[in-house]
Amino acid sequence: MTHIGDFTIAAAEVILLSLNRSAAIAAGIIAGIIATAVQIALWWGFLDALPWILYRDARLTAAVVMGREVLPPPATFDWHVMTVATCIHFVISVTYSLILACFISRLGMMPSVLAGGLYGLILYGVNMYGVTLVFPWFSEVRDWITILTHVVFGISMAASYKLLARHAP
Repeated sequence: MTHIGDFTIAAAEVILLSLNRSAAIAAGIIAGIIATAVQIALWWGFLDALPWILYRDARLTAAVVMGREVLPPPATFDWHVMTVATCIHFVISVTYSLILACFISRLGMMPSVLAGGLYGLILYGVNMYGVTLVFPWFSEVRDWITILTHVVFGISMAASYKLLARHAP
């Protein structure tokens, strides 16, 4: 007789066995770079806010680890803040990629890319409405550029994962 718990464990084992962790890690890094580049391009094209908006976002992110004292103003460049923010950004990107890879590892490219776009929207909700319960300063970045950047992040993560996992040894 099979128990529900046994089925759940067996399903989890199948997902984990089909998961390419190296591809997921690389996809998280790639998606983090692509999303950041898109966000900077959108800021440059639609807002007259560079570079201070980049410095502001770096300070908002770094404050998760460094505390509120690094929050702007001033929204100026600081190597320590930028390094901490970059590390946080990529740790979160890789973590989110490992989660997405569990869901898309057995899907084809097109369903994976669609799932990635939806995943990006879900991450926007989690980040901008869930995370703000603990770190309320992130509510400042709720805008259409951030929504679009999250969608691009999810799509590029899914596509990168599928391409990298396909070509893995």
